[in-house]
Amino acid sequence: MIRIKVNERFFEFKEPPKLMEVRARLKPGSELTILNGFPTQENPVLRDGDSIVFIRKGTIPSRDELESLMMARHTPGVHAVVKKARIGIAGLGGLGSAVAVALARIGVGELIIADFDVVEPSNLNRQQYFVDQIGRPKTEAMEENLRRINPYVRVTSHKEILTVENIPKYFCKVDALVEAFDTAESKAMLLNTMAERCPDVPVVAASGVAGHGPSNSIKTMPFGKYFIVGDQETEAATGMGLMAPRVGIAAHHQANCVLRILLGEPGE
Repeated sequence: MIRIKVNERFFEFKEPPKLMEVRARLKPGSELTILNGFPTQENPVLRDGDSIVFIRKGTIPSRDELESLMMARHTPGVHAVVKKARIGIAGLGGLGSAVAVALARIGVGELIIADFDVVEPSNLNRQQYFVDQIGRPKTEAMEENLRRINPYVRVTSHKEILTVENIPKYFCKVDALVEAFDTAESKAMLLNTMAERCPDVPVVAASGVAGHGPSNSIKTMPFGKYFIVGDQETEAATGMGLMAPRVGIAAHHQANCVLRILLGEPGE
């Protein structure tokens, strides 16, 4: 007797079956077969403990099915931590929108996002929005995009300007906060507010991400519970624009720093 997990349910077989026999019996009409975390079109004899996911193209996997695929990539221990996490993102421009997408893709349990702005045509050179979303609030557009990526991530959005008064209300209970503002004044206000009102929350900020300088000049610098991503120098200015490649590098530094914080590893 062998046990095989199919779409998150265990089934027992007297003799080792072939993969396509199991598909025909349990999930006929499925077009995509994932065996132990990897797509396959082969028809091997299955072994005790094998895990299979059968999916029809164009259908949304169940929460358990999607999690099983994520665990195959992340390892169960990592995913168990990530799916319980609650992360705040202050600002949904080039940095914040890319961080939100990255964290949704790894299965972070809850994202609390905040921005008062709308999607403008000039945003599309680096921000994670689409042409048909121009004019819509960034919170609304981003929530829609995140649902398409991972419908099981909880998203709480706040379409308003972040201030000394509302920052603690939204972000004092998160596991980490991503600072993704445009101006130095806003960045300083958020960092000072978090230090005074929510001192236990790690903050991953950014400084110096403009232009098209060397990729490796973008670094993550730890300062206690604070982490600053960037080269600390290249501010947006005439002749030094914000562009998708370098902004994306910095955003993924921030997302990876958040992941390392969640896993209890050094943030740098």
